[in-house]
Amino acid sequence: MTSRPFNVSRRNIALTTTAAAAILAAGLVNSVPAQAASPPVSHPRILVHLNLAAGQQPENLALQPDGSADLTFAFVAQVARVTRQGQVSRIAQLPVPANGHVPLTNGKKAVLAGIVRAGDGTLYVNLSTGTAKDTGVWRIRPGAAPARIAALPPSSFANGLALDQAAGQLYVADSANQVIWRIPLRTGVATVWARGSALRSVQGVPAPGVNGIKVRDGAVWATNTARGTLLRIPITRDQTAGGIQVITTGLPGIDDFSFANRDTILAAINITSQVALIHTDGRHQIVLTAKNGLSTPTSTAVRGHVLEVTSAAYYTKKDPNLLIAQLHL
Repeated sequence: MTSRPFNVSRRNIALTTTAAAAILAAGLVNSVPAQAASPPVSHPRILVHLNLAAGQQPENLALQPDGSADLTFAFVAQVARVTRQGQVSRIAQLPVPANGHVPLTNGKKAVLAGIVRAGDGTLYVNLSTGTAKDTGVWRIRPGAAPARIAALPPSSFANGLALDQAAGQLYVADSANQVIWRIPLRTGVATVWARGSALRSVQGVPAPGVNGIKVRDGAVWATNTARGTLLRIPITRDQTAGGIQVITTGLPGIDDFSFANRDTILAAINITSQVALIHTDGRHQIVLTAKNGLSTPTSTAVRGHVLEVTSAAYYTKKDPNLLIAQLHL
């Protein structure tokens, strides 16, 4: 998810007055599309402008084979599908309990965050409500009602979600408990897989620690929003977590991300409305900004030579959208 205002919540997204003023002064809330991007990204455009008043603030996305994208609308706990033509339709509604109170979100009743798609088309999503009944990972299948397949503690803020399909495992970045959970699809029993200072937030910084998460090449990759880091955690032979490796630093506000290829990552930088291209050797550069139409971006996805970026407008309060651009790698 985003650097939701923690405490300030990562998602309630209310910047402190000072931080908001700094961003306004920097001109970073101007959502103007069709400006030039930086190589290897080009031709950015807004595929669809979403409805802020209706709660259409996309936290994460999963790509469908037909070219559409499934988005999680965080605070209304909905999953929506956006076609290649920019048409939006709701495909699932998750619970929003009246007594919900999500940790770190200044009173939000529900937050729908990470989403992944399995090879058979099943979607898995993270729902946090602050209640034992609803918090956890939910499964969405066509023609069936959403069903919870794994419970997480009510104290959890289940943020990023990753699927290791070959191993039949889900990994959840819990921004409240500052750990990574591992959930076998076969049993649905969650256990803490990784913990440590590299996953924790920073005292006095109104942003979450561990946030975005992916599985790639025998490792779990994760971001720490408050520390501005991208991390790699090897999956050992016995499936436990190896030592946490810091791949890159200097990207405060880093949210969720995607791999363009084995060596290149594209990450949303939510606070400053940017997308960073990160090499696995630690080098990074900014390739998209608010001038291209980004408005508190939260996640990215790559389909061939097309980059897709969700903007939730958590901080800017203006123009949540789905942006697409050409990727030349």
